[in-house]
Amino acid sequence: MPEELSQEDIDALLAGGGDDGGGDLGGDLGALLGAAEPMDLPDFSSDGGFSEFSGEAASIDMLYDVDLDVKIELGRTHMTVEDVLRVREGSVVQLDKDAGAPVDILINGRLVAFGEVLVLNDYFCVRVTEILSNRERSILKR
Repeated sequence: MPEELSQEDIDALLAGGGDDGGGDLGGDLGALLGAAEPMDLPDFSSDGGFSEFSGEAASIDMLYDVDLDVKIELGRTHMTVEDVLRVREGSVVQLDKDAGAPVDILINGRLVAFGEVLVLNDYFCVRVTEILSNRERSILKR
């Protein structure tokens, strides 16, 4: 088991001295630590460091085929189990938003934008009307 160093031994080693006779240290700090060599790190300042590892320049292109869960939320409501069990075909469920209010656009469960509902060629569509800044997203976090 390696010998533990006292604070005096550590101070002596840091001061450049060797063994002060009080221990079995023998040698200097470099000898204790072994032949440590400096480690070369990639330059992260120019391209994020990805090209060092992947062999190609980092680019947003590598994210194009990543799947995201996009949801358009018209509104919400809270219901008891009893009320949910009463829902039948033709039932009306009131939501917490007024007619014509912007819908929420969520990506992977995070609110990122607002939009308005349109009908185009018999399909529902959403026009993005406002994209939230990072600050707004953190304030409106759901």
